[in-house]
Amino acid sequence: MYKTIVVPLDGSKLAECVLPHVETLANGCQVENVVFVRVVEPFSHVVAADYHVFSREEVDRINSQMISEAKGYLLGLFQRINYSGVKTKWEVIQGRTAETIAEYTMKEGTDLIIIATHGRSGVSRWVWGSVADRILRSSCVPVLMVRAPGCIPGV
Repeated sequence: MYKTIVVPLDGSKLAECVLPHVETLANGCQVENVVFVRVVEPFSHVVAADYHVFSREEVDRINSQMISEAKGYLLGLFQRINYSGVKTKWEVIQGRTAETIAEYTMKEGTDLIIIATHGRSGVSRWVWGSVADRILRSSCVPVLMVRAPGCIPGV
């Protein structure tokens, strides 16, 4: 049923709580491809809080550094996983996280997105927002949301 699964990761241990679920589905559901994706939102602020104006070169350097760090993270993760008989790859993409993932999954013919969620609700969710929730709402692909360990109901 699921041939291609996309796993958005943000570089945190919390996001990696999805990995056992991905492995179980990959090995038990005849999945053909698993793609680990990290979205880098481009740095575009020209004025910081201390009113420092960033030059175009500084902005480019910051963006290059964020992409490099994202690649390093995914490469390290990629070396730790091994799903027997499943093609795996990783990709760093740029844009607004939720929208970019939704577009990427449609373009790639994805069957399922598996993503961790902090499990926030109420005021905390209203203040901080939820990338996982925005992916759920903007994606035309089924989304499996995994609650992070230590989730407290109603918080």
